[in-house]
Amino acid sequence: MAKRPFLLRRVRRYALERVGGVSLVVFPDVLNPVVFRSGDYFARVIERIPLAEPPAGLAPARALDMGTGTGVAALFAARRGYQVVAVDLNPEAVRCARINALMNRAEERIEVRQGDLFAPVAGEQFDLILFNPPFFRGQPRDLFDMAWRSIDVPERFASGLLTMLRPGGKALILLSTDGDASSLLAALEHSALTVQVAARRHFGSEIMTVYCAQRP
Repeated sequence: MAKRPFLLRRVRRYALERVGGVSLVVFPDVLNPVVFRSGDYFARVIERIPLAEPPAGLAPARALDMGTGTGVAALFAARRGYQVVAVDLNPEAVRCARINALMNRAEERIEVRQGDLFAPVAGEQFDLILFNPPFFRGQPRDLFDMAWRSIDVPERFASGLLTMLRPGGKALILLSTDGDASSLLAALEHSALTVQVAARRHFGSEIMTVYCAQRP
């Protein structure tokens, strides 16, 4: 979470940010991935983590960026060669992600859809699913708060994840010691997926971990 007071000047306001060479505009009702660290960290993990490449001559592998926000994770997946569908319930996040795809000339590789969890991609499957979920339990107070709080997102995401992955596909899920990480991990334990730590970083008062859930 943001600790330094000067960073708060970039919260709930229009802002321009840069993550690993990618330029981003951030809308007031969309979580700033740099100020709150999780989006920035997740993007850098996506940039360096080993990912399966599609066989030569076949169509690009498909990725789903769930709860895309500014679209930063979708942009880094597109840079790795994936054809990306980015989904968010927040209409302002959908607008923001579309603009960032255009600004980074990735509009042909990223399609942004509005909707709740897997509903906008029902019947589809993906080689890679990315999820930086709301960390805290509770009813969101407004559009901005959707990125922080949810009532039942961990359980609903975990219950639908297996059917959305192609055989051999994997999901990268970012969780933090700030919030209710245990609920999502517990829900994943009841699936047929293999879950292991892919990356971890200590930020002093907070530890962020990227888990890899893989389908056999």
